[in-house]
Amino acid sequence: MTEAIVMDGVHKRYGEKRALDGLDLAVRSGTVHGVLGPNGAGKTTAVRIMSTLLRHDAGRVTVAGLDVRERAAEVRRRIGLLGQHAALDEKLGGRQNLEMFGRLYHLGARRAGSRADELLERFGLADAGRKAVERYSGGMRRRLDLAASLITDPDVLFLDEPTTGLDPRGRTEVWEAVRSLVGGGATVLLTTQYLEEADQLADRISLIDGGRAVAEGTPGELKSRVGGDRIDVVLRDASRLAEAGALLGGDDVTLDPDRRLIGAPAPDRMAALTRTVRALEEAGIEAEDVAVRRPTLDEVFLFLTGRPDGERRTGAGGTARTGRAAQNGPTEVAA
Repeated sequence: MTEAIVMDGVHKRYGEKRALDGLDLAVRSGTVHGVLGPNGAGKTTAVRIMSTLLRHDAGRVTVAGLDVRERAAEVRRRIGLLGQHAALDEKLGGRQNLEMFGRLYHLGARRAGSRADELLERFGLADAGRKAVERYSGGMRRRLDLAASLITDPDVLFLDEPTTGLDPRGRTEVWEAVRSLVGGGATVLLTTQYLEEADQLADRISLIDGGRAVAEGTPGELKSRVGGDRIDVVLRDASRLAEAGALLGGDDVTLDPDRRLIGAPAPDRMAALTRTVRALEEAGIEAEDVAVRRPTLDEVFLFLTGRPDGERRTGAGGTARTGRAAQNGPTEVAA
């Protein structure tokens, strides 16, 4: 499989600050590649360099087989870019917005109109094409913005946190649109704050920290680096947490008094589940919930970057625990 994007030892400094410090990245054609990292890791800088908006200091970057420094104009004709904020005229209708983008890309009036109709149909917006964008829902706006980034049918699409601020329905709408793009042969590089989003969409993920790639692989491969399966137990009585933790045994048992939660390794899954339930019943300890689960990308992020508590946020806006027994959910990391 050919590589649509390559970053080889890329460096970028802002004065004394080192934004990228020898970043290596390879994105296969026809896939979604997720880029995750904590605040200041270099995600946005990397995207700006790949999309020709910023020049790197050292290293080599190619997009669609073209050097971004030497052939920037050609690269721009081969890519699409969806930023964090919609670049739409609120007073115009959806079709008018797409026609406007088509004309800005030097499409003739007839071709701009036909391309607008194609994209409205593709993203399920045909019935809303004449409606003013100010009347669109959040998900509809992002789908229209995504359609605008595809007006020239690019080979490579950069999505910089495409679902930030959307409700779950709007996020799902954008996810479906991204999947359809890749099904049509496009290559997508996705930066996101939502770990669940990367897990849902990305074929491979690069985790960057301090301007370097610290891990890369499929979601399953990255999860395996944290360890095996875990068993989570939620007790009815938090005062018996330590007693129940001792019953589970082992050196890797975690206790979360706030949520009355115990986490422990479960290398044999169902056998561990049976043993745990039996041990709790014999000790007269009542559990509200017992579940065996795989490690999450949430835990991978924390394990590989070593971020302390409080440096990530839940997708709902609350503070999330950062212990290895953190529960599944739409979790985001600091941008």
